[in-house]
Amino acid sequence: MEAFFNQAYLDDSAPWDIGRPQPEIVALADAGEIVGRVLDAGCGTGEQALFLAERGYDALGVDGAEAAIARARHKARDRRLLTRFVVWDALDLERLGETFDTVVDVGLFHVFDDDERARYVAALASVVAPDGRVFVMCFSEREPGDWGPRRVTQAEIRAAFADGWHVDWIRPATFDTRIRDGRAAA
Repeated sequence: MEAFFNQAYLDDSAPWDIGRPQPEIVALADAGEIVGRVLDAGCGTGEQALFLAERGYDALGVDGAEAAIARARHKARDRRLLTRFVVWDALDLERLGETFDTVVDVGLFHVFDDDERARYVAALASVVAPDGRVFVMCFSEREPGDWGPRRVTQAEIRAAFADGWHVDWIRPATFDTRIRDGRAAA
């Protein structure tokens, strides 16, 4: 899977890499939902973390794709932002040795199989500060067809975050993309 993502960033074919933050993340920031230190898990080329850094947040972006992190670091230099980006396995967040008040996941959760999801949720628990928040934006079962990533149901989200978590809300959202009609249900 890592090779797939690296290649998508190398040849600029990643339909999820839209060159700006997802509108849902902008809306969360505008509403004051994102607070404190932020981890962007599965940051890709860094648009969420860069946007948040521009807003004054201390943001760290991690991704397993070296090509994505290289592009994110380049963008940070070009924009003169001190955002950190690290090649990192999101299933092993505990080794970061850091805690975060907010974690944003824009399109990572849905790439994991069931066993990896359990590991990922445990990894999140190891880095989220007490009373911290995690925002997960994943491909929805409402998306028609079978192209793209695995669809995730609300029941799967609730089951993944059942032990030790409190799910405040699950609401319909939309990914902006560079394919089809430019949108996908989240």
